[in-house]
Amino acid sequence: MIRKILTLLFFMAVSILITACGNNESSENIISVVGSSSVAPLIEAVSENYLRVKNIEVDVQSVGSSAGIKAAIDGTANIGMSSRNLKKEEKEGLNQYIIALDGIAVILHPDNTVKNLSKDQILKIFSGEITNWKDVGGKDAPIVVVSREEGSGTRGAFEEIIGLEVKDGDLKKTILSKKAIITDGNGSVKQNIALKPNGIGYISVGSVDNSVQAVFVDGVAPSEKNIKEGKYLITRPFILMTKGAPTTEAKAFIDFILSPEGQKIVKEHYYITVTDI
Repeated sequence: MIRKILTLLFFMAVSILITACGNNESSENIISVVGSSSVAPLIEAVSENYLRVKNIEVDVQSVGSSAGIKAAIDGTANIGMSSRNLKKEEKEGLNQYIIALDGIAVILHPDNTVKNLSKDQILKIFSGEITNWKDVGGKDAPIVVVSREEGSGTRGAFEEIIGLEVKDGDLKKTILSKKAIITDGNGSVKQNIALKPNGIGYISVGSVDNSVQAVFVDGVAPSEKNIKEGKYLITRPFILMTKGAPTTEAKAFIDFILSPEGQKIVKEHYYITVTDI
């Protein structure tokens, strides 16, 4: 009887050990990618193809560029994602990889008759200085400003380029209108504008569809050609980051994104490839 019990315990121990080893092997086959909600959909699309090619799972967490940069710095993620250029204090110890370029489209409701805005008009609208569409060639109606949450790479890039980010002593602050509606993610901004005839917001060019219209900025359309040639004003990079040299798995994934196959996916999602500019 005792011998049977010992034999049973032995096989249970072996089973637990095998299970543990299997779990460890599984965890090594998962790459964590954390950060920008703008970059995340592209990485998810690339990941689906990568899983089929390499049988490596990629766990994508969309939490914003600032959080992604912090995750890379802290080493809590294999790869961080940012949709804005890194600040000087954020660059130390990080390796950066530009995987795509993106334009930020200024969007209006499809029924809005305004088709072009200057940089100065956009600045004055989002800062609250211009509050009626009639002042920029539209109908007599109050402007509803929709912006992104703090920490958003899209918001950071938009405010810096347009001029909403200003110096306050040694610090920087935003002069975004206090009446602006703040919402999370490209999808939420787009939905807000699609439902608000007098709304204005901004999203990644790759997220624009027929539910909204993207206006010209200083007479230039947010087209791939104009973004690639540097003619469209509101353009930003999509960046992946690792703490120091990437792990073997992370490097292979980044290499895949920068390969012809990966850049084909970039192009299919209406972003600008970085291998032919």
